[in-house]
Amino acid sequence: MIALIQRVRSARVEVGGQSVGEIGAGLLAFIGIRPSDTEAIAARLLERLLGYRIFADEQDRMNRSLRDTGGGLLLVPQFTLAADTGKGTRPGFSRAAPPEQAQPLFDRLCAQARAAHAPVAAGQFGADMQVALINDGPVTFWLEAD
Repeated sequence: MIALIQRVRSARVEVGGQSVGEIGAGLLAFIGIRPSDTEAIAARLLERLLGYRIFADEQDRMNRSLRDTGGGLLLVPQFTLAADTGKGTRPGFSRAAPPEQAQPLFDRLCAQARAAHAPVAAGQFGADMQVALINDGPVTFWLEAD
């Protein structure tokens, strides 16, 4: 499972002009799901998301996690993160989990996140989403859980 994370001052997801998820300061996580991903892998990724130390401490060092700050978590499904870009000029998507597998895993990740942390918001699986954010830093990382 893949997460492209960005430390944000705020982030919002819209579908059809309507807000479906919004946070203030915190973490925006685009989530890519591969065919080999499981609920255990989703749980491991969530632990990494909540515990990854990318927020400043009193000495302005990245030493605090989302758990430490109490910031928001916005989870956005993005199958293109699992794209095969190794050759040619067009991505292939055989490395992305099919929707019937990916959606339940994304929904489970969201449910686990809401049980472990607040506030948590989410994008809409399979929708044409517009994501607006104010990146803080900018600070962006690629996380994986296997």
